Amino acid sequence: MSDEPEIERLRACGVVPVVVIDDAHVAVPLARALLAGGIDVIEVTLRRPAALNALETIAREVPEILAVAGTVVTPAQVADVQQAGAQAVVSPGFSEAVDDAMRAAGLPWLPGVATASDCMRAVSTGRLTCKFFPAEQAGGTATLKALSGPFPQLRFCPTGGVSLGNLADYLALKQVICVGGSWLVPADAIANRDWARVTQLAREASEKVAIIRG
Repeated sequence: MSDEPEIERLRACGVVPVVVIDDAHVAVPLARALLAGGIDVIEVTLRRPAALNALETIAREVPEILAVAGTVVTPAQVADVQQAGAQAVVSPGFSEAVDDAMRAAGLPWLPGVATASDCMRAVSTGRLTCKFFPAEQAGGTATLKALSGPFPQLRFCPTGGVSLGNLADYLALKQVICVGGSWLVPADAIANRDWARVTQLAREASEKVAIIRG
């Protein structure tokens, strides 16, 4: 396992909720709803203007949850999420410029990979824990098994098309430390402030992870 405690937190949780936040005011109740269901990690994607404010609010007001910044694609965003209090960073792909910025920031980073060439770039820079994205569209568990042949040192967080229905297929692979998914945080549940539903979805996921891992 990695020496980075944040990566161990991801592994221990098993499921990383990938959330798009349009209104920073929902950030705290959303994070607390996930915690109530047994999920202590949240990935706030930089897909909306409210994302940085939401990330900062979660990091400050809900310290029990690991605040992860997602969809980080430029060095400037690395600086932004570090200032906002992100404890780890996830990207959809690999960039040398972002890699350099992440090393300067000193934060754990999961770059995105989908092909053997992507994996070679990650390995060449010592990035051995990666986001496998888009997981289902890139071939799912069959592709992961194939990539693990030439890259046995890599570990993955598959994201993209992962759901409660195929969660077990991914977590059954020894090279998979966790999965990322948006099914725990549906847009309509967030819009309606239906925190009970988010807690229930989180509980279902955390209980299934526990069963899968025995």
